[in-house]
Amino acid sequence: MKKIIPQTLKAGDEIRVIAPARGLRLIGQDSRDIARARFEKMGLNVTFGKNTTDENWDMFGSTGVEKRVEDLMDAFKDKNVKAVFTVIGGSNSNQLLPYLDYDIIRENPKIFCGFSDITALLNGIYAKTGLVTFSGPHFSSLGMKKGAEYTLENLQKMIFGAQQNDIKPSDAWSDDLWFINQEERQFIKNEGWQVINPGKAEGTMLGGNLGTFNLLLGSSYRPGFVKNTVLFIEDCFTSEATDAGSFERNLQALIYQPDFENVTGIVIGRFQKASNVTKEKLEYIIKSKKALARMPVLANVDFGHTTPLLTLPIGGECCLDTESLRLSVKA
Repeated sequence: MKKIIPQTLKAGDEIRVIAPARGLRLIGQDSRDIARARFEKMGLNVTFGKNTTDENWDMFGSTGVEKRVEDLMDAFKDKNVKAVFTVIGGSNSNQLLPYLDYDIIRENPKIFCGFSDITALLNGIYAKTGLVTFSGPHFSSLGMKKGAEYTLENLQKMIFGAQQNDIKPSDAWSDDLWFINQEERQFIKNEGWQVINPGKAEGTMLGGNLGTFNLLLGSSYRPGFVKNTVLFIEDCFTSEATDAGSFERNLQALIYQPDFENVTGIVIGRFQKASNVTKEKLEYIIKSKKALARMPVLANVDFGHTTPLLTLPIGGECCLDTESLRLSVKA
């Protein structure tokens, strides 16, 4: 399969916001206004899918498959649209995968960005078309009033210009419910990256939210682990109490895949405090798995369900060196 790298953005370009998982109603007007202003400050024009409205909201906080597919496909068909951003994640974007027209997506490549539940679409589209997608902030993520600088800086490195980034850890991070209270924020000093296994790895980046990625196992929507794959994974705390045990068994499910032998490095995103995945527990999990002993493993990296957020290319290239603490990515 030929890899397709989408064109970078420039001032005056249009971006389309769609809701392939949870709906727009979930996002407060103040967050919408801040996010729109942030994109407009970059010189970009923001439009919304015709079904991405407050009225499209069912008992699951989403809307029908047909409407969500229509908005996604309309965005790729529209020649004026140069990038597609998701409103937010959720739990059901994998429903759309059988109904997308992958020929149209392949013939109209453009930046597609989101994270969490959107992991299913990011990897499914890459697997079916070769289009490099981006695990990065939602439209709503840019509605954060305070503490968005790192997210913005790293997003712009990937969607404008060279589409590459020599990543550095953030100075501070947050795990608070910023969308409920934009003013009272708690920022935590970043201790930096955690080297669990030393080593070097270079290759194709795949992954995203671990639980969502595993929904693709056994299907044609899961990209194969080609030779020298660098896997990046994160997990989120939910009301079902995602914890160290849940992360461990999801990781084990990946290790069981026949092509996991092609994985040569792992990068792990920061865990939320409520998940109770401590540095000690994470190291114990990784060290207990013989399949991981041969590869570098780096943790506490700025992606996942805390903020700020990196933008990482699915299908792009990654260079990982724990000795020099180098982590770089390129679409």
